[in-house]
Amino acid sequence: MITGRFAVKRPTNETVLSYAPGTPERRILKEELDRQLEEKIDMPLVIGGERVRTGDTRPATCPHDHGHVLGEYHMAGETEVGQAIEAALAARKSWAATPWYDRLAIFMKAADLLAGKYRQVLNAATMLGQGKSAFQAEIDSACELIDFLRFNAHFASQIYGEQLDSDSGEWNRMDYRPLEGFVFAVTPFNFTAIGGNLPTAPAMLGNTVVWKPASSAVYSAAYIMRILEEAGLPPGVINLVYGSGRQIGDLVLEHPDLAGVHFTGSTAVFQGMWNTVGNNVANYRTYPRLVGETGGKDFVLVHPSADVDVVATALTRGAFEYQGQKCSAASRAYVPRSLWSKLWETMSAQLDDMKVGPPTDFTNFVNAVIDRGAFEDITGYIDRAREAEDAEIIAGGGYDDSTGFFVEPTVILTENPDFETMCEEIFGPVLTIMPYDDADYGEIIGVVDATSPYALTGSVMARDRSAIEAALAGLRNAAGNFYINDKPTGAVVGRQPFGGARASGTNDKAGSRWNLMRWMSPRTIKENMVPATDYRYPFMDEA
Repeated sequence: MITGRFAVKRPTNETVLSYAPGTPERRILKEELDRQLEEKIDMPLVIGGERVRTGDTRPATCPHDHGHVLGEYHMAGETEVGQAIEAALAARKSWAATPWYDRLAIFMKAADLLAGKYRQVLNAATMLGQGKSAFQAEIDSACELIDFLRFNAHFASQIYGEQLDSDSGEWNRMDYRPLEGFVFAVTPFNFTAIGGNLPTAPAMLGNTVVWKPASSAVYSAAYIMRILEEAGLPPGVINLVYGSGRQIGDLVLEHPDLAGVHFTGSTAVFQGMWNTVGNNVANYRTYPRLVGETGGKDFVLVHPSADVDVVATALTRGAFEYQGQKCSAASRAYVPRSLWSKLWETMSAQLDDMKVGPPTDFTNFVNAVIDRGAFEDITGYIDRAREAEDAEIIAGGGYDDSTGFFVEPTVILTENPDFETMCEEIFGPVLTIMPYDDADYGEIIGVVDATSPYALTGSVMARDRSAIEAALAGLRNAAGNFYINDKPTGAVVGRQPFGGARASGTNDKAGSRWNLMRWMSPRTIKENMVPATDYRYPFMDEA
């Protein structure tokens, strides 16, 4: 038996590489892009450590070149979903009994593998499969996923080290158990790091997992699974299944051993899952933990005292990096009329300089949106804005799906705070701006708070401290991540724990101890060192 009070040192955030011309990382990434474009991989399910090929396959293609097939992935049916659940349940006992430091060591090794030989492999997979630029891939599939793995290991070791106070004659302990059952991890297309974090965070705490990635992110998911297995992940701890969200989800959510759901995706899907769980609550062995981060309609509130150059860059970066396909992307802005003319002059110059094209050309700032469904949804908003009487497209508005799903960065101007692109999540490169009278700043704070059902991210741009304080107070519940003089995107693990409330999710803060504690079921143990030998108490004695 190994003894000792082990701890995982607090890590430092992984350094973001620049990929500037002449750097070694740029050369290696370009070589890896070429290598992946030349091969076509097979992506079977991974159930109980075994590769399962159903023969029912779908192509994984490049968003920037939808005719290019990166590989074929196998769809899970009812049989395979059942096998994945059984594999998770079969592995649960031994995995839960594995010392916590041995479990964490696997994920710490995975982080080192990713920081080393797999860095450009996963970056290239994210660029080709999900349409990210080199820099957006670096901060996501490399740095953020590395940080998730390392920081979660650190936070877990802290939690395990926290014990209870004891009085004389007793010894109190806390046993941090995994949940009783299995966890269902459902991950989105837009962040490879989320794809890696949602199944691994519960697994670190001793849970076993059925993982269903978005169909548009299966390519990077296959590489993540390869990294985890090379790091020593035992069979059955994480079971990777591809397929229809509804087909897989309905089977999993009705299973009596469902112990938790770790979800990132649309609000409608999460609400549907919550409803299914509620309807089946009497059938479960335990109440499932529901942890979800869903959508956002993220705002930038500009005060007349703001620095115009800072605002312009916050809006162009916040709205158009990764084609606006971030739940935290800036999608509505409120600008004082006194700054509007100069702000638009600066923004226009930046937009004129932006290039749109494939991520393999590093000079492009905007790449393709993820798939045809997203393309049609986004362009539908643009077309309606073009025809609307109370809105005007003042930049962009063009799109082309002949080769890839390309949409120009688009700016809409409106005086209507309830125009649909001010209220609804678009998940594309579309920013709507509403000018307001400078004297109405206080009223606009209320408009910002009431316009959207979401409450994920937002920012205030001001040099006037009283204006900042007014926004902090008035918008306290409007964003789970609030930024001052910054774009509303770019949360860093360990520094800005991420999540929002209202229609944006359960605000369990991915990459933090708050999230990890959702995957534990604590047991309090009291050991009585001086047990009583007589039922009578002193108060019962006669005077």
